[in-house]
Parts: sequence; structure tokens; C-alpha cells
Amino acid sequence: MKSKICCFTGHRELPPKDLQQIQTLLEREINRLLAIGVRTFLAGGALGFDTLAAQTVLKLKEEDSPIQLVLVLPCRDQASRWENDDRALYEQIKQGADQVVYTAERYFPGCMHQRNRYLADHSGWCLCWLTRETGGTAYTVRRCRAQGVRVINLAGKSFNNLK
Repeated sequence: MKSKICCFTGHRELPPKDLQQIQTLLEREINRLLAIGVRTFLAGGALGFDTLAAQTVLKLKEEDSPIQLVLVLPCRDQASRWENDDRALYEQIKQGADQVVYTAERYFPGCMHQRNRYLADHSGWCLCWLTRETGGTAYTVRRCRAQGVRVINLAGKSFNNLK
């Protein structure tokens, strides 16, 4: 049931000075969604907001929260060119996830959009960090809105023209 599922989407680069505030907002909104019965959270496995969101879900899971993390990854080799520290964190998050879904076996142009469509098409809620009207996050938010997904932008911007 999509109404019990929330996806995350957000920019890869987050302002370092805002990371603690973003994590606090994430935790507050995830707990609010848990209180209304949302139990499954889908994260796309990218660096930045996706990683922070997945870490927040795993933290709540350690606190015996009735929560599930599903990683929806664009391809099996997504992290192959990442820095060692980023790849190690990625693998740690994969180990903690309840499920890993690959939307493609190997990278191809468009596999990130395919992953983003999966996130939007399988969710009733979307928690995002959207600060600009272009890029993959804006694409995903547009797709969510087109699918009737309720979008909460933790960055506090409305972007009502994203249709």
C-alpha cells in the first residue's frame, strides 16, 4: 500500500553547516510519518541527502522503531568510482537495509532517472531536500506530484511551478 511508503530525494551536495539541521528535520518528519502509519522508506543510495536519510532511518531502526529501509539503486556498480570512504559507508548502509532493489544491472545513460521513477511510482509520500528547479531531485519531485505523492520539502521551498 503506497500510503505506507515514503521515498527520499535530495541533492548530492548539502551545505556542511546545515547537515545537523537537515538530519534533525529528517528525524522529526520520519517520526511524524511513523505516527500516521508509514513504515517503509525508500532511499536511492546516492551521496548527500540519500545517504543522510538512509543513516537516519537506520538510527531509528536501532532504537527499535517499526521502520524498514529499502535501498532502490540505479545499478549494481553505482559506487564503483566513489572515494573509498564513501564506498565503505554505502556498503554499510546496504548491509543495514531490509531490502535492496536494483532498477538496472549495469550503468546506462538514464538509469538514474529510471531509479527516480521507481521511487516516485512506489510511494505515497516523499521527503525531499530541494533547493533548485533543475536536476534529478526536481525531476523526482515533479514525478511524485504527477503521481499524487504528498511531497514535504525539508528545505522549506515550495516550487509550486514544478508540475
